[in-house]
Amino acid sequence: MFVEPNMKSRSNVGWIEVVCGCMFSGKTEELIRRITRAKIAKQSIMMFKPIIDNRYHSKHIVSHDANAIYSQAVNNAQEIWEEVRKQKVDVVGIDEGQFFDEGIVDVCNELANSGIRVIVAGLDMDYRGKPFGPMPNLLAVAEFVTKVHAICVKSGELANYSYRKINSDETVVLGETEIYEARSRRFFYDLDESPKEEKK
Repeated sequence: MFVEPNMKSRSNVGWIEVVCGCMFSGKTEELIRRITRAKIAKQSIMMFKPIIDNRYHSKHIVSHDANAIYSQAVNNAQEIWEEVRKQKVDVVGIDEGQFFDEGIVDVCNELANSGIRVIVAGLDMDYRGKPFGPMPNLLAVAEFVTKVHAICVKSGELANYSYRKINSDETVVLGETEIYEARSRRFFYDLDESPKEEKK
């Protein structure tokens, strides 16, 4: 479990944390947990998510377990910078980092350089198993990276791939269990060598 480093007492420089993994792995749940701890510590927080993500609520970040926390929906990374500059903030949380433009990397760096703790949650890979949007660059610049896993629906193994169950070549297709399921490497790439059941 991630325990916040006590770095604020030594410098005015912040840092970047990235929580990544496949769908249904608890990324947003972990983001909410860290933000809740910051609130308990009476730190000033701001939460953001991309405006495209309206699956559960337009003004809240909501996990698959239905935990929710208020957030601002923004069109792009620059809007995060503009909103944070208006007030004193200790911690900035960003959900669904993969949906932001590449500018999110510079924004997160600027926020951290100005003394803010930045926590970003997002998918590290898309439905093809390829690096997703700006997430690889965010992982590269982050001081702390946490990769969480789901459970493979086929085998019960640890899963870190988001398998799309419908035919679509679009990179971004919003959905839940009706469209996606978590799979292990073995079943994402169909590497299972066990005998197939004979069709009757």
